[in-house]
Amino acid sequence: MTSNVAVIAGAGSGLSASLARLLAREGFHVVLAARNIEKLDALQAQTGAQAVATDVSDPASVEHLFDIADKAGPLSLVIFNAGGRARGPIAELDPEAVRQALLIGAYGGFLVAQQAARRLIAQGAGSILFTGATASVKGFAGSAGFAMPKFGLRGLAQSMARELAPKNIHVAHFIIDGAIASAASGQEPGPQDRRLSPDAIAEAYLAIHRQHRSAWTWEMELRPWVENF
Repeated sequence: MTSNVAVIAGAGSGLSASLARLLAREGFHVVLAARNIEKLDALQAQTGAQAVATDVSDPASVEHLFDIADKAGPLSLVIFNAGGRARGPIAELDPEAVRQALLIGAYGGFLVAQQAARRLIAQGAGSILFTGATASVKGFAGSAGFAMPKFGLRGLAQSMARELAPKNIHVAHFIIDGAIASAASGQEPGPQDRRLSPDAIAEAYLAIHRQHRSAWTWEMELRPWVENF
């Protein structure tokens, strides 16, 4: 593939930052999407990435994101890393908080994926990757507001993988089964590597993007060595 534009929707300081750094080193033009792009100043300076203020739950905002990405060149890779969550006992959950979680985590995934699919189908190649969680396949007590958008996102990814694979579009869903390490978590007691390294996760995403189409993965589960199954 000659195109090298990568869009990361839901950019911040964790996994998406590791993805941006890795993709920039590998020669991609990285476009970062977030509601608040001021928080991305340092990452932009480090990677040369382009930041676009985006509300993934708003169709016009998402379309604007991809219109800007189009100007950088043909699209190659889109990663949906945005998430919404509302935790608490089912009888006490705030309905508006749950609605927002669904709009961001599931509907937002659809909007981003739809814009990506339109472009990649026209090109005849590319990858769309979704970030899921343990909650994508297992709803815990007190976690209905998180499990619903994650289950929905997984269903979207599964449906798209079946529809788009024959069109040479690689769609994959990642189950991040455990907590992702941060600078603060490095000071916590416990076994070494008890949390997932965001840099290691980013390497896995890039490997899936670069898979030969004779052996595509539609879903990958990643967990630290101490995590229970």
